[in-house]
Amino acid sequence: MTADNLSITNLTVPEFSAAMTSGKTFRLSDYRGKNLVLYFYPKDNTPGCTAESMHFRDLMPEFTAHDTEIFGVSRDSLRSHENFKGKLGLPFELISDPDETLCLMFNVMKIKSMYGKQARGVERSTFLIDVDGKLVKEWRGLKVPGHVDNVLDLIKTMA
Repeated sequence: MTADNLSITNLTVPEFSAAMTSGKTFRLSDYRGKNLVLYFYPKDNTPGCTAESMHFRDLMPEFTAHDTEIFGVSRDSLRSHENFKGKLGLPFELISDPDETLCLMFNVMKIKSMYGKQARGVERSTFLIDVDGKLVKEWRGLKVPGHVDNVLDLIKTMA
């Protein structure tokens, strides 16, 4: 399966596993029966990523009430993730993807321009996977303000 295939909604997301905080391993199949939010972000401890993570944290009870698990994903190390998670009091796990396996699978690596220089990095993106493991919605190249609310609003419409 190619990364481009993940831009097709109602596609079953292929099984994958990855290291995450708290010494755990994420396995997609472990979460069948729950909705999943995977939000990809560029870097721990940056303003936009901090704001986005805090908003997911603050609305976590509402996501939980709608049978939804949240996972943040970036290329940062587990050590960096543990520090970021602890500093912000995040109630969900962060997935470390230093070799970009998930970033490539979900096609979130992009060439970005910053201060006139081009660099390859993670495009802020969120993916909603339903209880059957199907991709329901993707948000790509998004802006942080209002985004988490939009994700929650869609989840509330899913029965």
